[in-house]
Amino acid sequence: MRNSAAVTDSSSLEGAVDRYLRHVSIERGLSANTVAAYRRDLAAYRRLLETRQVTTPEGISLADVSAFAQHLRIRSEKPLTASSMARMLSSVRSLHRFLLDEGMVDVDVAADVTPPKLASRLPKAITIEQMAAVLDAAAGDDLQSLRDHALLELLYATGARISEAVDLNVDDVIGTEGAAVDVVRLFGKGGKQRIVPLGSYAQAAIDSYLVRARPMLSTRGRATPALFLGIRGQRVSRQNAWLIIRARAEQAKLGFEISPHTFRHSFATHLLAGGADVRVVQELLGHSSVATTQIYTLVTADTLRDMYTTAHPRAR
Repeated sequence: MRNSAAVTDSSSLEGAVDRYLRHVSIERGLSANTVAAYRRDLAAYRRLLETRQVTTPEGISLADVSAFAQHLRIRSEKPLTASSMARMLSSVRSLHRFLLDEGMVDVDVAADVTPPKLASRLPKAITIEQMAAVLDAAAGDDLQSLRDHALLELLYATGARISEAVDLNVDDVIGTEGAAVDVVRLFGKGGKQRIVPLGSYAQAAIDSYLVRARPMLSTRGRATPALFLGIRGQRVSRQNAWLIIRARAEQAKLGFEISPHTFRHSFATHLLAGGADVRVVQELLGHSSVATTQIYTLVTADTLRDMYTTAHPRAR
């Protein structure tokens, strides 16, 4: 027998989706950005179901889920990549598993719907020399340069996700054994905390920013504990950080665009190429599974293979 709360919650599709989003936000502790992505995906799913006169969780059939998958493949207003389709179908499958687990439906009608197979994509890292050029492009004595240099050095020194970096507060950058700052406390997916060391270059850049730039930036806005501040004294946003990286890459004349994730990929790739243990890199990146980190070993293996092919007289 289903309890009365489940009946109430499952009386409408909207109510069931809202209950699921609360579940992933509160009980599973997913980030606000991830929950927002689920909300967008499921809003598109609900719109399709409404065109098929489906208004309750129990009214959804395998044919409805298949129709949504087909709609994603053929929609003309904004064609989706295979990865976007896979993500949206994953959101739908996750919703239906939740509906079954909570007793709101008797059958998981999405269980056999498979997302499109994605081609294996290796992370894209830049060379140590290219990274040095980007970091050097941010060197300067003005407020923005001091801030940008500290942000970029931190990203490369720690492999932090951009959301983790912009969410940092001053108190998350910590000094141990007499150092001003030498470790940073990052909060990853699900609020999981990890401590990552800062190299000497990042330490120096952050020290300079904290002493020479942040106090002046903080007077331009309301008091905030945020580590990285914008010109008006507010916390730097993810979008601002993207623009900073893009601008510094252009100054470095790389000839191609890079993203915040380029720093994370380069951090991992350069560590492994330098002999770091994959499980150490896993901890530094905040990966829950070493399998996620091991994809970077393929990048370093490809690099070694290219060098071998180029250098060995009997390799070709």
